[in-house]
Formats: sequence, C-alpha cells, structure tokens
Amino acid sequence: MNDFSRNKVERRIIELYNEHIAQTKGRRWGYQDYIPWELGRNYITDPWHRAQVKISPELAIAVETAYLTELNLPWFTAGLDKLFENAYQVLRDFLRIWTSEEAQHTTLLGTYLLVTRNINPIRLSHLSDTVLQNAWYPGEATILEGMAYTTVQELSTQAFYASVAKQADKEDPILANLLRRIAKDERLHYTFYLKAVRAYLEADPNLILVVADTLRDFAMPGRLMPNFQQRQLIISAGANYGIAQYYRQVADAVAKAWKINELVPTYPASQKALKDVNRYLDFLAAKTVQLEKASDSPDQLAEQMRQIHELASGLLEEEGPFVSEGFVSVPQLVSRRTRTYRELVTEFEELVR
Repeated sequence: MNDFSRNKVERRIIELYNEHIAQTKGRRWGYQDYIPWELGRNYITDPWHRAQVKISPELAIAVETAYLTELNLPWFTAGLDKLFENAYQVLRDFLRIWTSEEAQHTTLLGTYLLVTRNINPIRLSHLSDTVLQNAWYPGEATILEGMAYTTVQELSTQAFYASVAKQADKEDPILANLLRRIAKDERLHYTFYLKAVRAYLEADPNLILVVADTLRDFAMPGRLMPNFQQRQLIISAGANYGIAQYYRQVADAVAKAWKINELVPTYPASQKALKDVNRYLDFLAAKTVQLEKASDSPDQLAEQMRQIHELASGLLEEEGPFVSEGFVSVPQLVSRRTRTYRELVTEFEELVR
C-alpha cells in the first residue's frame, strides 16, 4: 500500500475504535451479576461429588471447553501485543480494551462451574494448568494475518456461545443468560476486526493473499487442549454447533462481509488465493447441504446421541493431571491441516455411522 492508502486505513480503524467505545460506554457489566451465589458451598466441608452436577455431560463439556479457550487470554494478549508492536497505535489501544472485556469471560465461566458444582473442581484445576502451559504465540504472522484470524475466531466463538445457550435454555436458564452475555461481547469484537480487515482489502485487493489461509484452514486456538478432537464431536452433536453451523454462521458470513467476490486482485498469487478460498467455501456449502438433507431414522438419531452422551460422560470421568502438548502459533493455526473442518466431517460421520 502507498502512504495515502495507509493513512486511509488508519483513519478507518480509528473510526472503528471510537464506534466500539461509544457502543460499550455505559454498558459495562460485572460477572458477579450473573452468578447464582446462593448455590455456593465450602468445598472442604462439603466436597464435590458427581450427584451435585445438574447439567448434562454434553453441556458440561461445552462450557468447560469454552472456559479453557477463554483461559488462554494472557497468551492471546501477550502474543497480539507482540504482533501489534509496529502496528497503528489505535490497534494497540484496542487490544487493551479487548483484553479488559475478555477477562470477564474467563472469570464468569470458571466461577459459574465452581459455584454450581457442575464440574469436578480437581479436574478443572488440572485442565487449567495444562492449557496455560500449552500457551499461544503469534509466531511469524503479520499484523493483517493476526486480525484476520481474530475476526474468524471471534465470530466462531460468538456463534458457539449462541448455540450452546439454546441447549442451556432447556437445562439451566442462568447458564443460558450468561452465555448470551458473553456472545454480545464477542460480536462487538468481531465487528471491529472484521471491518478493520475489510479496510485493508479495500485499500489493496491483493492482500487477499494474506487472509485467504485463515478462511481456508481456520482452527480454534484451543485445539491443543486435552481431548479437543472428542470435544468438537460432542459439541457438534450435543450443542448443535458443527460443520453446517460453522459454514453458515461463520465462514460464509465472514467471506460475504469482506466482500471477497468483489475483489479484483492483480497479482497471480493473490488471484490463485482467491480462487482457492472460493473452492473451499463451495466445498463447505455442498457439505452443509448434504448434512442438512440427511434424514436419519429416530432410532439412528437416538443411537448417535447415546454414543455422544457416553463419550462426554467418559471424558468427565478423567480427573488428570493431563499432558501438555506444547506451544501453538498463528501460522500453525492458519496453515496446519491436521484439524480443519474438512477432516472433522469425516471424523464425525465415522463416529455416528
């Protein structure tokens, strides 16, 4: 980009920052208002036991997974702070606002699980240690790659919370309410990053080369948490957030919002990147239609859900300690094909076949 385009992008991001501040002004919330404190008991005099759990294993795994994902916040902030070291000052300012808002999510989810006793506290402690030791760092990613990745991550997280909240409506309205509160934050964060990336693409369509991998090979940062593969299967079926939901609510939504089909890149590599990402989106669209048209019998559906229930129940029996799988970086997440949704399709179909 030339200096004129850079200045234009910076002005646009400053506008987005001011819009975010205006939207959140006077709407700050505290996690303490969403916790059923009256359910709290002393774990020493009244130890945890399985009979105290009031939500299904599938829902418990979904909430636990959400908590462990949010628990990465210290690494997210440290990594993005490094990534944005030479970025526009407004991006560094937004990072601080984003961190303060995200911090409540970890506290809210962890406190809910402990106060309601809907999870084994020893298990949760061991899992927390493992996830924090796994870590996350930006690697050699560019500023734009970091923002593109965070765009997809924030919308995926928002869609996940909305789907899990619908399941929680049937089991624990208090949980459903707090999940929707978090989803509202994630939506605002997504909006900022989405429009910031769009400003870059409008300034130079060839930058699709930088963001294409994120759309094509996205994987959540929590992918190194223990049993992540099984967690995705449980959440896909038990909380109704799987491939079809990811495509319609996230991948397709981001592609349309970035207006990628209106981009006219001039570099051959950028043209190829645009073609490749459209091919992948077509694949997801076809798979989504196939999944939505599938008509299993009531007996088949019941057997699938029985398997998912057993899988979730079995995971919750594991108390730890758990094995740490090491560091994960943005380039690994956007280019590694070991845990993309394409492989999840096959994995899920094999499990419930």
